[in-house]
Amino acid sequence: MINIWKEIERKQFSPLYLLSGTEAFLLNETKQKLLQHALTEEELDFNFSSYDLEETPIELALEEAETFPFMGERKLVFLHNPVFLTSERTKEKVEHNVKKLEQYIEDPAPYTILVFVAPYEKLDERKKLTKLLKKTAVLAEAKKLGEKDLKVWIRDRASANQVQIDEDAIDRLLAMAGTDLMMLTSEIDKLSLYAQDQERITIEMVERLTARSLEQDIFSLVDKVVSRKMDEAFRIYYDLLKMNEEPIKILAVIANQFRLIYQVKELSRRGYGQQQVAGFIKAHPYRVKLAAGQARNFSDEQLALIMGLLAESDLQMKTGAMSKTMIIEMFLFKLQNKIV
Repeated sequence: MINIWKEIERKQFSPLYLLSGTEAFLLNETKQKLLQHALTEEELDFNFSSYDLEETPIELALEEAETFPFMGERKLVFLHNPVFLTSERTKEKVEHNVKKLEQYIEDPAPYTILVFVAPYEKLDERKKLTKLLKKTAVLAEAKKLGEKDLKVWIRDRASANQVQIDEDAIDRLLAMAGTDLMMLTSEIDKLSLYAQDQERITIEMVERLTARSLEQDIFSLVDKVVSRKMDEAFRIYYDLLKMNEEPIKILAVIANQFRLIYQVKELSRRGYGQQQVAGFIKAHPYRVKLAAGQARNFSDEQLALIMGLLAESDLQMKTGAMSKTMIIEMFLFKLQNKIV
């Protein structure tokens, strides 16, 4: 995906693109780059079209693609929701002339950039049309970025804002803000504005300015537990309460983190690599990497005990056995006794 962005920025266009996957931010980012670099603002009104193929027959969109551009050298046409590329069985509102589409793909108009936007997890590889598109079009899969690509994306985003970002600042940003691209975009743009004079984002800036998500605070809490720094774990918990986070939500996120640690430890023992684990449990590879580091500090027996304590706390929370705030405090006290 990132390599395709660089080609688009250099105005190296293909007549056919197939954007697929469920990472909406990456799909939208690719569309925005095409809009920004393929057409001028003056050309947008005349030479840009967008169709929803759940509402519009493909032949109408192809007529637009085959029409010469007006007052410009190229046209840009987006085709959203090409459900006929999947194995999904839906009651289609419109009929598509797939044969005509196959003919167009084999001989696309050289003055048109035709972009299929397929926000689906999988395409049907058995279909002739899917095979033809994959053979002919430039493919861009919008999937969760791995750690390496995520760091490249952060550097590129900072660079687009005319600043550089230090490597340790990237690591700290990921640890504090998480891996959600929308959240990271907001944080990088904010940091870039702050760092304009120095033209460089440092780890100190990240620590001072980055907003933490609840998940990242819980990760830090668990990290303090791992380091046997229970006083700091309690401090994070009390800070969360001051920020009006609900105890039941805090407990749920703690449970999710320990469940992730347990799953990563178990699957790693079975010989799965981190990428395989991420795919199997549908977690971001970077989260799996961090959880793997935490997992090394717990024995199987300790994790089993912790999961039991969490189940007990959840039951107490739901039955109102004591105050919700006290339930988590008791969980942390018991946790301290189990791991020390």
